[in-house]
Amino acid sequence: MALNLTKSSSKGKGGESGGAPSHEDDVLIREIDEAVRQDDALNFAKKYGPAIAGVVVAGLLGLGGYLWWDSSREAKLEAQSEIIVSALDLAGANDFKSAAEKVEPLLADGSPAARTAARFIQASAALQRGENGKALEMFAAIAKDPETPAPMRDLAVIREVSLRFDDMKPADVIARLKPMTAPGHAFFGSAAELTAMAELEAGNRKQAGALFAAIATNEDQPETLRSRARQMAGLLGVDAIEDVTKLLKDEGVDMSGGNGDGIARAD
Repeated sequence: MALNLTKSSSKGKGGESGGAPSHEDDVLIREIDEAVRQDDALNFAKKYGPAIAGVVVAGLLGLGGYLWWDSSREAKLEAQSEIIVSALDLAGANDFKSAAEKVEPLLADGSPAARTAARFIQASAALQRGENGKALEMFAAIAKDPETPAPMRDLAVIREVSLRFDDMKPADVIARLKPMTAPGHAFFGSAAELTAMAELEAGNRKQAGALFAAIATNEDQPETLRSRARQMAGLLGVDAIEDVTKLLKDEGVDMSGGNGDGIARAD
């Protein structure tokens, strides 16, 4: 705490005490005040210095630890990505055996995304070898893993159902794929087609026709799937053609004439 000295005795005019402090007194006051300030700072440093230093050191250690962890994590994820890319290159060259072996370590020590990709690659390799049972195990593992990204889980369910379709009851297929048959779902087309086939097997022609028509009129779906669904809807008596002229043009039909009724197949 600063010492506040404001007045000093001195002889004023006529021998009386009072008046402003002399220059020497002013200098002395400043020196005493500065000494008191330094003493206060020293006492504060002695009392709180160790605690403050401990907090600063702990903060620096924590920051350093986080940076090391983040760097290690990034390096690990990068290494896993390189393994996946390398395995995909092998699969692209039809060397599924080497691709499956390449991703084997990721099944136990990979991030959720890397582990999912590894399982898909191993499932594809199993299918190439005709080992449907092994592929089903991989798809089931993907679907059951709570850390699997949702879109990949849905894709695994579709692949699993498509492999087991002939052995499943139609009601089980419909129930398993129901969440994915809502328009706008990423895998609506595939899920709706499998569900429509199950509805057809269950004798529900109306529901099957409606699903095929929904696929056929959904412009977000691949044209091959839409064409197949359009044919199935037609067989079930459901009109799935919204724009006949556009459809004919897409099919390569010349609308300018040439066969007597104004329609001719383009060369």
